[in-house]
Amino acid sequence: MRILLAGASGYIGKRLLPVLLEKGHEVICCVRDSSRFNPESDLHSQIKIIEVDFLEKETLHRIPKNIDAAYYLLHSMAASSDYEELEMRCATNFRQVINETTAKHVIYLSGIVNESSLSRHLSSRKAVEEELKKGTYHFTTFRAGIIIGSGSASFEIIRDLVEKLPVMITPKWLKTKCQPIGIGDVISFLQKALGKEEVFDQSFDIGGPDILTYKEMLLGFAEARGLERKIFIVPVMTPRLSSYWLYFVTSTSYKLATALVSSMKVEVICQPSNINEILGIEPIDYKTALKKTLYKIKGNEILSSWKDSWSSGVIDQKIDLSHSVPQYGCFKDIRSKTVNDPKITKEKIWQIGGDNGWYYGNWLWKSRGFLDKLFGGVGLRRGRTHPSRLLPGDALDFWRVLYANKEEGRLLLFAEMKLPGEAWLEFELKNNELKQTATFRPSGISGRLYWYAVLPFHGFIFNGMLRFLSQ
Repeated sequence: MRILLAGASGYIGKRLLPVLLEKGHEVICCVRDSSRFNPESDLHSQIKIIEVDFLEKETLHRIPKNIDAAYYLLHSMAASSDYEELEMRCATNFRQVINETTAKHVIYLSGIVNESSLSRHLSSRKAVEEELKKGTYHFTTFRAGIIIGSGSASFEIIRDLVEKLPVMITPKWLKTKCQPIGIGDVISFLQKALGKEEVFDQSFDIGGPDILTYKEMLLGFAEARGLERKIFIVPVMTPRLSSYWLYFVTSTSYKLATALVSSMKVEVICQPSNINEILGIEPIDYKTALKKTLYKIKGNEILSSWKDSWSSGVIDQKIDLSHSVPQYGCFKDIRSKTVNDPKITKEKIWQIGGDNGWYYGNWLWKSRGFLDKLFGGVGLRRGRTHPSRLLPGDALDFWRVLYANKEEGRLLLFAEMKLPGEAWLEFELKNNELKQTATFRPSGISGRLYWYAVLPFHGFIFNGMLRFLSQ
């Protein structure tokens, strides 16, 4: 079958793609920026990549007419304060353009929406489902709750809380019940439903066999990790305080924390259906899902992570994120040094950040990350998805990778911390010389004052980092 994959660069899309190809399908991947979509090299010959933004109608003509089916895996939660309007525009544009194709089946992954009173996030998912239903194609919705898998936002929050806090004073929504499901089972449902008439024009809740409270899930993770943890639930923690609690302890953004907290007050338990029998899937339990996920993390086999999505940061989509760094109206800090061994230096550059830190003055980097968190930024807690691989679009602490060519010896990062302007950090290794350039484009007088205020720290940090990288 010829399949359109909308959301190919997202957490689910990256995992579904190789499974579809393994089944012999031809896949057309819809991405906003092809330079930041990096599937495994052996998959390139089997896919077609097109740049489409479903918020921009003028890009939709790139979608081919002759397709058999499509997946809708787009979500804008916490990308902005008006994400409901963005999600509805995306869904409407998607429906209209797919109506003009030969697609017979569309599959959408949503959230479980069985309560009468829903959060903004879940209400938006339900509204998108209703909009997509209006198409001339057959339509299937799968609704999942908490997804357990390496790199999923839900799992990473559970992991952050348990690994960082021996004792937790928690809000009362930890008593809310949910029905978690392993990421492998989610992918199986999406793949096996393709073109299957028994699921046409229906919606199905999908979940594992366990119904657990969030507290039980946290304690289950602690048991899997061999950690002793105590959890105390208090009734006085407001949604705002709960959001701040998640934001400061975990790697999530404040916008995402707010959206998640509002949803965590709603029970997400599956309505009975025969979907498991129809597709021949027996979902694994929570403990097994945890065991598989921790095994993948230990082996650095993280295929995708929510942290690498644009919504995990604070980038304004109107900013020019090309490979070049602006010159006009910018301050620059340029330093260079001859390296002892270019191969070793290159490896150090590609392993920067995350658990390795920034090689020099790490306490200053951590202080800057803490201040960033205080002012609503991403801080340093996102880390990095892989310990030695960097790809365009990856999150790297409070930076975003714009360009990464190891063979060329060039790495370009864009700052996602809160700043009165825009900042880039670039490493270039040529002819045994490492050039390190920090560029800052100020926004008004506050930006210029900021640059001169941090200039003394640059001399300390950047010189030390350059010395370490060149050794």
